[in-house]
Amino acid sequence: MAAVSTCYISSGCNRSPHSADWGRSGLICYSTCHAVAIYQPQERDGHAARVLCTLTGHKNKVNCVTWVRRADITGTDGDELLVSGSVDTTAIVWQGQQGQYKAIATLKGHTGPINSVAALTIPAGNTDDSPSTYVVTASADSQVKIWRSTGAAEYLLLQTLSYGTGFALDVALSLIPKTDIPMLACGCDDQKVHLYALQEDQFTKAIILQGHEDWIRALDFTTDGNFFLIFLIFFKNARVVPDHQMVRLTDPGQLKFDLDLSFKGTGGPMTFALSLDSVLSGHENWIYSVRWQPPKITDSGYQQPMRLLSASMDKTMILWKPDQDTGVWVEEVRVGEVGGNTLGFYGGMFSPHGDAIIAHGYQGAFHHWSHDKIGETWQPIPTTSGHFGDVQDLSWDPSDGQYVVSVSLDQTTRLHAPWVRSGQQTSWFEIARPQVHGYDLQCLALVHKYSMATGADEKVVRVFEAPTNFIQNFCSICGTDLNKELQKEVAKNRPDGASVPALGLSNKAVFSEQGKLPVPAEGEIQPHPNDQYPEVYFQSVHMKEPPTEEHLLQNTLWPETQKLYGHGYEIFSLACDPQGTVLASACKAAKAEFAGVILYDTKTWSQQGTLEGHSLTVTHIAFSHSGQFLLTVSRDRTWVLYKRRNKDATDTEPLFSKMAATDKKSAVHTRIIWSCAWSHDDKYFFTAARDKKVLVWRRPDLFSPGGDMVGKPIGMIDVGESATAVDVAPVQMSNNRYMVAVGLENGSIHLYTWNVTDNDQSSVWKSFGQLNVHHLTVKQLRFRPCLGRAGTQEADESWLQLASCGADHGVRIYDIDLTKV
Repeated sequence: MAAVSTCYISSGCNRSPHSADWGRSGLICYSTCHAVAIYQPQERDGHAARVLCTLTGHKNKVNCVTWVRRADITGTDGDELLVSGSVDTTAIVWQGQQGQYKAIATLKGHTGPINSVAALTIPAGNTDDSPSTYVVTASADSQVKIWRSTGAAEYLLLQTLSYGTGFALDVALSLIPKTDIPMLACGCDDQKVHLYALQEDQFTKAIILQGHEDWIRALDFTTDGNFFLIFLIFFKNARVVPDHQMVRLTDPGQLKFDLDLSFKGTGGPMTFALSLDSVLSGHENWIYSVRWQPPKITDSGYQQPMRLLSASMDKTMILWKPDQDTGVWVEEVRVGEVGGNTLGFYGGMFSPHGDAIIAHGYQGAFHHWSHDKIGETWQPIPTTSGHFGDVQDLSWDPSDGQYVVSVSLDQTTRLHAPWVRSGQQTSWFEIARPQVHGYDLQCLALVHKYSMATGADEKVVRVFEAPTNFIQNFCSICGTDLNKELQKEVAKNRPDGASVPALGLSNKAVFSEQGKLPVPAEGEIQPHPNDQYPEVYFQSVHMKEPPTEEHLLQNTLWPETQKLYGHGYEIFSLACDPQGTVLASACKAAKAEFAGVILYDTKTWSQQGTLEGHSLTVTHIAFSHSGQFLLTVSRDRTWVLYKRRNKDATDTEPLFSKMAATDKKSAVHTRIIWSCAWSHDDKYFFTAARDKKVLVWRRPDLFSPGGDMVGKPIGMIDVGESATAVDVAPVQMSNNRYMVAVGLENGSIHLYTWNVTDNDQSSVWKSFGQLNVHHLTVKQLRFRPCLGRAGTQEADESWLQLASCGADHGVRIYDIDLTKV
């Protein structure tokens, strides 16, 4: 086992209709920023739902993903191949083996973004042949390209289909029943479905299906010995078209949409008759996805349940099935969101056995429902969630490190915590969304365990206090003693929850005596009696497991208690001293008059002064662990160190005064300083900059008298890439070593141990781990403030945890085994 392992991965699904697929092995692949995530949606081996890993290789947003199906499926063997298509105009074929995935082929040839992919493996005709895998990519460059494998990792371009000024929005592949001939369906913006069959090593157009009145956005094949094709218009209605093999309609006028389909098979000419079966109407907005329920495999072969899942921007998914008596397709069940501020679903999927369904929506979240066979109902269950924008900042709970809070350009604040269950593995989930804002969020600071401040692209710092309902649910989910928490001073006299008024930005407190409505059953969301704004209402819910996306949106807000003014531009950085008494904030600045750091007293929330010293934006603020020192770094390439006034000083003296600083002449960094951090003993501080250097500085008052070493670092490492984040572990390692984590612009994280030797005249850096985990800029690194792993009642001194966030929408937590460092 390595010294560092991944504990938790959180990242939202991309906003595109074909960005997720559920494979036969039970794993979901989905696109997240420029990567592909492998997600285990259901409990397995004692682990709850979790993201297993992410695959990086694309250079731009991933638009579409699919598992490669085998045409001769005989069981639920593990998924081996998947294909992803990207805005970078390439598609990548990934191969997995024992949980490890690698890119085996990159398909290049398109000149525009790839928006849809389909793939199918056809078994060998005899023992001398090898299986053939066909990959189809549809792009905004008006072309559909067909690739065929010529070896285990070789894919050659077989054919290009051009649509002139139009383009295909979705593609689907399947074998024609009782043959080894693949058929390709392309749904296009010309309101038609183009069907192709493989004839003499080329896909030849077999027929064009008309009848829709708008773009064809989704396609899916299924078979039960006959042949079925589902295709879909851009708005509201779906059509189901069956094709009865080897049957010709004697009367062409029997049905309005009758068409003939002919091509050459291995045994000679084959003819099909296509007829319209049904038009399914039920959604109230655009439909982006349709999926047939996967076939069930039995000893006698296929058993195809005729059920169809459609997902729409009307925030619902509908499960359709034919009535046994009449054959008419009817709505079996409808699931979806209640209220919230989302914009609907981009896609929906069946589990391999058809006993669960998942939707993904505009805000990157998954919505998971499982079928309850006893009650014959569909119940929402916890699932992964994550940011769908750059994650700018994160912080641990400052008291005992039991949770992590992150803020993002997706305008949300999210709280991640471990789900503790007796006899089961501890798994991390998002358990609250304290703030859903109208501005992009840039920074945050935890004042204490149940209070935080956030800064956004506005001039105001907002302060939030955790409501009673959150504290109750946090203790229930995370295995914390509720009585002890409620006895603390910080947990008294709190509102029950919070709601957001229409068109408002402030979370308003909701007390238990307000709105005497019936108490809903556990897990049920109670709508607000005012139907005009149902999404703003809070209903107290007591949970024993992580909340679903609906609850996160509606019932986990924190009330806003303060607005702090004083800055002239958008807030950029925040920090609070470890004692929770002083909050420091800075804003974007192009002049020295706006680059000051404002200090607020957290008891009265009054300003305690402004710290001057920089001429451009202060990029990071760091209090020492004792709270006696305050360090700032800036775009002006300098740092400034401030010291707190003595306890016996008068109130007329400034709370903090400048102790030391570098200027343009003495600055060692030659580019923007992005981050800074203190060692656990406050003897040293570290600065990380765009000049690819991480520097170590000794606190000025610790130098020997007469020594002029303030402007000179005592340690340096060239990390080879722009350094964007740095943090130091809260523990001393053996041999007086300090553990340092450095995040880089390319997304990697380097872990070092550092110590001073030879009478403080030289330093030694030793790398013990490099994590290529984020694929875009690492924005923040934070070590857990205490030893052990969150979710355990007792501190284990052999473990430490590190949290990171990045521009790739990801939040990650790592376990570090200190016995191997």
